[in-house]
Amino acid sequence: MQGKRRALVTGAGRTNGIGAAICRELAQRGMDIRFTYWPLEEREEATAAVEALQEYGVNAEARAFDLSQTESIDSILEWASEGGTLQVLVNNATYSLRDINYQALTPEILDQHYAVNLRAPLLLSAAFADRCPENIGGRIISMTSGQSLGGMPGEIAYAATKGGIDAFTRTLAAEVAAKGITVNAVNPGPTDTGWVTPEIRRELLPYFPFGRLGEPKDAARLVAFLASEEASWITGQILHSEGGFMSR
Repeated sequence: MQGKRRALVTGAGRTNGIGAAICRELAQRGMDIRFTYWPLEEREEATAAVEALQEYGVNAEARAFDLSQTESIDSILEWASEGGTLQVLVNNATYSLRDINYQALTPEILDQHYAVNLRAPLLLSAAFADRCPENIGGRIISMTSGQSLGGMPGEIAYAATKGGIDAFTRTLAAEVAAKGITVNAVNPGPTDTGWVTPEIRRELLPYFPFGRLGEPKDAARLVAFLASEEASWITGQILHSEGGFMSR
């Protein structure tokens, strides 16, 4: 493979988020980075993140996109591919409203979750695979949340739409294998990205045999491995990187 590898990570604008940790981990391994962020809230953090990534000696850029808009798909890939070949796609962006049970569910709420959590990653993955040259080590990695392992009361729209990631991962993996592209998904389990209150921490800790919650770098290291040459024989898998989380 010639030249430096390039990765696109969606939804990586929050400094303490999993997406940002993935960008850092890939950059430490010498990969050029393009990442998207939510246009209304994360511009300052994204700018600082780009500068931090460049300290690893890689080329890094960030741009705001609304993934709920289908016209963003081609624009994202065109931008991410400018001046180089995009070889890794990480579908990290997500949308979630808490305390939405079956009684609170509306068509609008379901559509909002579907647009970002399932439609955008599926369309991005399909377009990426179509553009990706054969046998350059193409990688598609999506973040999921373990919906196949048990229920998520109060997050029915999120669980239903993220659950679709598992199905499209397995099917797309079979369809694009002929191009040498691997397709996998990562479930990081409960991860402290700033949302964990002291009460939630006390409630969750007994379910973690290592005595701590997941950290963004835990998921990022697995994603970086799946993006590497060493993971070229792994595809169609849903990997549960939860530190032995035992709530189910």
